[in-house]
Amino acid sequence: MSDEQDKQQKIHQKKMVALKKSIDASVAAADVDRGVGILLTGNGKGKSTSAFGMVIRALGYGYKVGVIQFLKGEQLSGEEIYIREKCPSVDFHQMSTGFTWDSQDRKGDMAAAKKSWLIAEAMLKDPSYHLIVLDELTYMLSFKYLDENSVIKALQERPKNQSVVVTGRAGGSKLKKWADTVSEIKEIKHAYNEGIMARKGVDL
Repeated sequence: MSDEQDKQQKIHQKKMVALKKSIDASVAAADVDRGVGILLTGNGKGKSTSAFGMVIRALGYGYKVGVIQFLKGEQLSGEEIYIREKCPSVDFHQMSTGFTWDSQDRKGDMAAAKKSWLIAEAMLKDPSYHLIVLDELTYMLSFKYLDENSVIKALQERPKNQSVVVTGRAGGSKLKKWADTVSEIKEIKHAYNEGIMARKGVDL
């Protein structure tokens, strides 16, 4: 090793020692053991994808998982196929009305939302669920299909060790205040805007 390489190695090692010390201190300071509330919002691609990544993580540890998909259900998705065929232990429910801008039936969509919420609400009271994903729930609140205060109350009063992931655009201020972690995914570019069709295994 040359003198210059040795110098760079020592500089790098010093930086890494300082970084490790900082990370170790942060880990040691995080001493509260409970479930977390996560809100994945914003206009970018990847909110539901991230949520299903957490589903896989939870299943890897053998935890019980529940998934409620609002808005979706008419267009088959890869995650639905995989979970239904490969992960029968996951309690998976879809509102099955498709996107509300396709159905254009406010009364029917509201009835379906309330029916789906009853299933979600039961999960939120059941301590056996380690992780619950409420996919596209934000739309149900912004369209006023569900009562926001009732939803927030159920999220707040869930069992201590239960974690919940809420996805969807326009996550309102009350959801953001409830959540322990909020990630806003921002769209920079999207293939769809260039006329590229949604692709199975990537978008669907």
